[in-house]
Amino acid sequence: MIRRSFLTLACGVMVLSACGFQLRGQQNYAFKRLNITGAPAAVAARLTRMIEGGSDTVVVNAATSADAVLRMSEGRSNSVLTLNSLGVVEEYQLNYSLNYTLTGADGTLLIPPSSIALNRAMTYSDQFSQAKGAEADILFADMQNDAVDQLTRRLAVVRSLHPAPGEEAPAVAPRAPLPPPPL
Repeated sequence: MIRRSFLTLACGVMVLSACGFQLRGQQNYAFKRLNITGAPAAVAARLTRMIEGGSDTVVVNAATSADAVLRMSEGRSNSVLTLNSLGVVEEYQLNYSLNYTLTGADGTLLIPPSSIALNRAMTYSDQFSQAKGAEADILFADMQNDAVDQLTRRLAVVRSLHPAPGEEAPAVAPRAPLPPPPL
């Protein structure tokens, strides 16, 4: 029985290594002290945990003692996605955007103003309005977490605090629309 378990484990490890899977590991940011300003508390807390837990970079409170300053703002909205034949809302589209820019301590623009935009579709019913409100809160928290994950990968793109011309990180403003609803 132990031999069969070992063979199953060994085969699983070989399959994962053959497909290119690897753990994230340590990030190597160009800055060693980062100041985060303008971020909501939940975003700042998660970002701090991810940066300090996955690299040797430390998040500091004062911009004067930081190598880089990350300025952030977020936006939330919802819009009607689908209506039924009576004109009653059946689905909402929840939109979340995280706007950010990264500057060096000397004012060098490391990442120009950029945006991470996410959306989720949520079914709706007046009968369960309180539960749907709680579901919307969970979906917004999930989008916040996704945005912070994307932001940590985006911060890793910066290779130098003084990039040469042409080596700057480009601004990004992705927007992937939801697919059309089925008819």
